[in-house]
Amino acid sequence: MPIPDLKGTVVIVTGAAGGLGSAMTLALLEAGASVAAFDLESSSRFMDELLSAARDRQAGNRVRPFWCDVRNPAQAASAITAAETAFGRVDGLVNNAGLGPVHHPDPKKPMRFYEVDVDIWKSRIDTNLTGPFIMARTLAPRLIAQGRGKIVNVTTSYTTMVRETPYGPAKAGLEAATAIWAKDMAGTGVTANVLVPGGMANTRMVPTNVAPDRQSLIQPDVMRAPIQWLMSRDSDGVTGKRYIGREWDPNLDPNEAAEKVGKPAAW
Repeated sequence: MPIPDLKGTVVIVTGAAGGLGSAMTLALLEAGASVAAFDLESSSRFMDELLSAARDRQAGNRVRPFWCDVRNPAQAASAITAAETAFGRVDGLVNNAGLGPVHHPDPKKPMRFYEVDVDIWKSRIDTNLTGPFIMARTLAPRLIAQGRGKIVNVTTSYTTMVRETPYGPAKAGLEAATAIWAKDMAGTGVTANVLVPGGMANTRMVPTNVAPDRQSLIQPDVMRAPIQWLMSRDSDGVTGKRYIGREWDPNLDPNEAAEKVGKPAAW
């Protein structure tokens, strides 16, 4: 099936250095987009791997790294401005940066909410909910001013939302926020949608003691085709939707695949 043409499109991907972020970054580059790859400086080794993979695909000149803690409004604003300066514009944002679930020392037991340290709770809420809000709040007025833009939030499956604390509540909040942002930006040309892998994914968020068999996990590449479509002109006007990467059929035309699996965000 044809890949959407993203030439001339500039996308910010947070949490770009590894896992879902790297898969989506490389997919966007494959479609012709330029990518501002946001991550923490502590992830520099993984960022180097991403940049090397981009060079191997002859796309190294269309991706640039930016160190940014999305929880910090000043850093977010500075990095977004730097990305605009580097590429001349920004057309889309993928809010992917996050901290994973907190696991009980015994992986067979769930973590009860009353066993969670307050600082751990705050870290997940700040990174997985407040961080995306800061990024979107900073960028949305600029997208609205240019009359077009895309915001895609990576949340999680419903079963995880109601099982994993505090990760689940943070991602549930981001899912609800997506529905609100879509309504707030209706008629502006800027859309907000959700993309999830559709289950436990093979990333650093899932430690090996929790899931030793990595092949049994959902592979990050399921995010590739959906994010290409969501950042393309083909998805203009589509907003407030949720897409599950695992259910996306890459053998279908992207518009048909999207129509088949798209559901309202936040149910």
